[in-house]
Amino acid sequence: ACQDEQVKVEKPLVRVRALDANPVNFAPTLSLTGVIAARTESNVSFRTGGRVSERMVDVGDHVEAGAVLARLDPQEQQADVRAAQATVDAAGANLRQATAAFQRQDALLKQGFTTRSQYDQAQQAMQVAQSSLDAAQSQLQNAKDALGYTDLVASASGVITARSIETGQVVQAAQTIYTIAEDGDRDAIFNINEALAASSPPDPDVTITLLTNPKVSAMGKLREIAPVIDQTSGTIRVKVGIANTPPEMQLGAAVMGSITVRAAQAIILPWQALFSDQGQPAVWTIDRGTNAVALTQVGIMSYNSGNMAINRGLAGGQLVVTAGTQLLRPGQVVEIVAEPAK
Repeated sequence: ACQDEQVKVEKPLVRVRALDANPVNFAPTLSLTGVIAARTESNVSFRTGGRVSERMVDVGDHVEAGAVLARLDPQEQQADVRAAQATVDAAGANLRQATAAFQRQDALLKQGFTTRSQYDQAQQAMQVAQSSLDAAQSQLQNAKDALGYTDLVASASGVITARSIETGQVVQAAQTIYTIAEDGDRDAIFNINEALAASSPPDPDVTITLLTNPKVSAMGKLREIAPVIDQTSGTIRVKVGIANTPPEMQLGAAVMGSITVRAAQAIILPWQALFSDQGQPAVWTIDRGTNAVALTQVGIMSYNSGNMAINRGLAGGQLVVTAGTQLLRPGQVVEIVAEPAK
């Protein structure tokens, strides 16, 4: 009897695309967001205590150097000036009297009608009166200065960024009243990871771009790196100085800072080649002799738009699957198809 011949049908090979893993010099661009801040901030305070009778500016106002920001009630200082002036007048009268007495003794001594002792006493009294007048005049000047200190003036031109007083409040000497962000070049402040700081060039050129208007940009230079790591965020604060800061980059404006880090050998692959092996990044490689695939864990140096830079796990010349990874298993033989013509 005849039996039906069972025809064995071969399963077609999985078709994939692949490319050669060739190392290249790769210098990724690092971009972080930050804010614009004043390079110099100064705290201004009264040099004498008293009750605030008037304040002229508020947070956000721009002030010029020498402008009056606030005033204290000057009654106490005015009373001190009047008392010091009275002391000066009394000392002046005493000096005039002592001078006249000395002049009489001087004339009598020349005529032989007084003693040398009386002459010396008159001269000493005149000198003491002169010293008393000098001291009273110094006290008067101090009182006038204290009266002038009741006006708080701006030490530099800039923008008021903080205020700590209200009208009627009693303040002490040297208590901070206003904080002024001085005019001039600005800084861009960034909080960056310690590893990124270590991999950056020693003196990088930083491109600063305004987030709300990317057309506004400027070049900056690294000006200051915080010596310690912030315990809360685990980052390092970096200040980038911006010479000739564009007027659109106002205080508090959000900006993007971009630098090119040190170049290193890396293999550039499209992101479609990325797979996962036990929770770690991996790619499928192809044995050139058998066309069998194997899963290889890799280290990723940087992610970019449409591709990634591999710096560990692959050797130059290996074939890496770039499309068709979803249907693969270790040891599976595949068919490599050509990339479509562009």
